[in-house]
Amino acid sequence: MRRTVGCAAGADHRKTVTDLRFGTAGLRGPVREGPTGMNVATVTRVTAAVAEYLARRGLAGSTVVVGRDARTGSEQFAAVTAEVLAARGFDVVALPGTSPTPLVAFTARDLGAAAGIQITASHNPATDNGYKVYLDGGAQLVPPADTEIETLLADAPSAERIPLAAVAADGRAAAAMDRYLARLADRFGRRGRRLRIALTPMHGVGGELAVRALRQAGFHDIHTVAEQFEPDPRFPTVAFPNPEEPGATDLLLDLARRVDADIAVALDPDADRCAVGVPAGTGTGWRMLTGDETGALLGHHILTTTDHPDPLVANTIVSGSLLGKIAAAAGARYAQTLTGFKWLVRAGDGLVYAYEEAIGHCVDPDAVRDKDGISGAVALAILAEDVSLGAMLDRLFSTHGVHLTAQHSIRVNDLNEIAAIMARLRRQGPTTLAGIAVDVTDFASRTDVLRTDAIAFAGTDAEGSAVRMIARPSGTEPKLKCYVEVATPPGPVGSRRPRAELLREALLADVRALVTSAQ
Repeated sequence: MRRTVGCAAGADHRKTVTDLRFGTAGLRGPVREGPTGMNVATVTRVTAAVAEYLARRGLAGSTVVVGRDARTGSEQFAAVTAEVLAARGFDVVALPGTSPTPLVAFTARDLGAAAGIQITASHNPATDNGYKVYLDGGAQLVPPADTEIETLLADAPSAERIPLAAVAADGRAAAAMDRYLARLADRFGRRGRRLRIALTPMHGVGGELAVRALRQAGFHDIHTVAEQFEPDPRFPTVAFPNPEEPGATDLLLDLARRVDADIAVALDPDADRCAVGVPAGTGTGWRMLTGDETGALLGHHILTTTDHPDPLVANTIVSGSLLGKIAAAAGARYAQTLTGFKWLVRAGDGLVYAYEEAIGHCVDPDAVRDKDGISGAVALAILAEDVSLGAMLDRLFSTHGVHLTAQHSIRVNDLNEIAAIMARLRRQGPTTLAGIAVDVTDFASRTDVLRTDAIAFAGTDAEGSAVRMIARPSGTEPKLKCYVEVATPPGPVGSRRPRAELLREALLADVRALVTSAQ
């Protein structure tokens, strides 16, 4: 049965719909009426454009996987997405209920689907929603596919003219989830484990699957943050549902202290990212590791346990430099890519691990070609059972130097303000940071695959301590992001860390002043 949907966004789409642009693998924006917001009409027209894109590539009638998180509008957006595709003759596999984003990526790859679509805004504010697209092999789409879909979107008919067809429940979805869990068992094993874990899905959709995955791996002493376990689109206990945000993991770390946990794990709302907390070594103190610290731990662990004859690990240009040193010591290949997992999973053959500093980890690229917080949580739990994560990090710091990273971001209402700041940094960038002379690298001037709108300032002092700052506009939020790193020479952590911490604070102070003066 075919039907049409009423147009909630008004009739004149073609003049303004491109205000909501394809960014990180699709769309993100506020849930609101009109062509600049996420609403049924926008999603209907975007899906028609995706369907046309696939059909023009000879993929008409192929399989497409559709899933959703629990955000405001997600259920309706996922339903209309599936119905538009079904009306165009695609074989639609709609995951029932809510689904973590990595499960959609896995299912698309597992079923050999032409595409996967997840309705999610990941860790964005509660007012937002989004539309994430996977193409070949369950990897996020990359240029020129995004611009081609956007062009087709501009020419798509109004929503009320786009046919819809009902989509029946499909047993393939449940079977794919079983295979996802089975793959985790194959990848990481099934053994009895003694580890106490504190866990929060941060009001998102990953809690139930994460608990199942951890129990399957042998971890049964799991304590969850009750106030944050059930999906809730309001995200009532956090200002921003992002484990990186100050205060977001307070309830988790309180629980970890109360139950005397070994590690604390925070998923973001769509469970594609994972942060880990550890005892700080000062009585009952706890701290969350940075994405770079977690990336170094997982990278070292995977490189020392992989049986791949020529392994490759990768991170992005804004991520820390420690992974490259770990890879060199292990005789492995290392690559840097542009920001985003759409680039990381395409880093090269033999990829066994990839991460980005924003707590995204891909620990099993053969199964999920995207970041996956659930498999990351399992990998971290296995590592933490064998060794204190803090002690392992100190050993890596002793061998390769203390590496500390941080980020300073500014949120704007007018994106032109970000462009103006970037222009001023290019014209009048700093010559020193934290008292160390720095050179500039403008990624916009590169002629290789790392060409992008970013600018880096880096230098090393006479003692071998290095500082670096990279500034770039965010791809998902109205922010300018500045990523800083300090790296000392190898040596005793007890004496190197204080120097690194002082340098990081001086570097952050300089970056704050620099960005403020450029506004």
